[in-house]
Amino acid sequence: MEKRVTYFVSRKSVLTWLVVLLLACSVAGRIAYFCGEKGAENVTLWLNLILPLAACLLYGLTVVLGGKNHLYRSAIPFALMCVYFAVTSSAAVEHRFFGALLWVLMIVVAVIYNVILCGKLRHNLLLLLVLLSIIGTEGYLGYHSHGLDFAHWGWNRWADITMTVAVFLTVLAMQPHLDGAYHPTWGDRADGRRVRTLPPISMVSPYIMPNRTGAANQIVTPIDITNAEKYVQQKRKEGLTGFGLTHVLIAAYVRCVAMYPAMNRFLSGQKIYSRDRDIQFSMTIKKDMTVEAPDTCIKLHFDPGDSIYDIYNKFDAAVEEVKNTPLNNDLDQVAKLLSFIPGVVLKLVVWILKTMDYFGLLPGFLLEVSPFHGSVYFTSMGSLGIPAIVHHLYDFGNIPAFCAFGKKYKKVEMNMEGELITKRYMDCGFTLDERTVDGFYYATVLKTFNRLIQHPERLDVAPETVLRDID
Repeated sequence: MEKRVTYFVSRKSVLTWLVVLLLACSVAGRIAYFCGEKGAENVTLWLNLILPLAACLLYGLTVVLGGKNHLYRSAIPFALMCVYFAVTSSAAVEHRFFGALLWVLMIVVAVIYNVILCGKLRHNLLLLLVLLSIIGTEGYLGYHSHGLDFAHWGWNRWADITMTVAVFLTVLAMQPHLDGAYHPTWGDRADGRRVRTLPPISMVSPYIMPNRTGAANQIVTPIDITNAEKYVQQKRKEGLTGFGLTHVLIAAYVRCVAMYPAMNRFLSGQKIYSRDRDIQFSMTIKKDMTVEAPDTCIKLHFDPGDSIYDIYNKFDAAVEEVKNTPLNNDLDQVAKLLSFIPGVVLKLVVWILKTMDYFGLLPGFLLEVSPFHGSVYFTSMGSLGIPAIVHHLYDFGNIPAFCAFGKKYKKVEMNMEGELITKRYMDCGFTLDERTVDGFYYATVLKTFNRLIQHPERLDVAPETVLRDID
């Protein structure tokens, strides 16, 4: 992956809170200035009051609330500040040439600020020098108007200087991320990062095939579970009383993601994203195996480095929590709330949610409870005593893979020595979104998945290496 140097500011830093204090002073000074102005025009109010107030408030909130992982978003209020400075400064100079030059300077400053925070420039010294020049320009304009008589500079001028100093201190407070992890930037979503170095055909195909259902490939493949059943019995003797084939299937899929990280991609808004090490697993379960028992969903987070013991503990803890509590988990509560909405209005609500999801605007808590947003959906037909089915993908959400495994059955085969032997099989139906990776990639993963089921002892230990997806 491309190495980027991204920055953050810490709430524990004194400079961070000094920035907030200076921005608050800038807001107060600007309000005080316009309280003394009578009969100000609407345009003046918007450009000289509303615009800088919005910029200060948004900048302060971004630094405090998102300074750890989303400092790049401060480029938006900073751009508003640059527009404000360009308007006020160009109006204060006599020649149009210098006014146009100030506009160009502000545009360049906004661009430099953005590219530094996005990690495309590794040094912020240039930005510090530019901000110092802006502070100097504001000081010069104040001196040009009132000389050294600071008392007559006006609250508005001091508010401008204070706002610029706050940004200067923010840049001083910036620290580079040194954890080696990927940090979000423009174009990323709350549940994944944008994959930007795809082949052109991979970028175009989501527009040619806009719906997930129409882009799904389906296959039912037999899985040899002879060794896996012996492995299950062995684990139960070791004390894992609830251990079953489901754990083996999940662990094999997780291991495939460790080896083939593109399996953890998804498509949303006609763009392809990667969840990297966050494998989001969804599964529908029943509280009891009766017709009357209600369905509910569990959603788990696995890591590609998990061993089968990690997966067993996470999965069983989630299942027991659902079975031993009333039907009131977060998903059920959201569904119950939606069920009270009249049908016509509910269609509008769902459309709004889909639109927000398209642009990556769904809040994190909805992404977390939604079983339709994840890496893979598993369903067990075997527990119902029926063969595997080929399940559809959901157009709502972004799950790119669905696995449905059926009941077990026996087959008599001839081995290499010409002897008849009995093997145990289980069919697995896969539905896969062909827009995230190509058919060769999926075929390789399915072969690896099959081999892991036949040799499940490989899942006992964590993988030696976990590959990362492309940038």
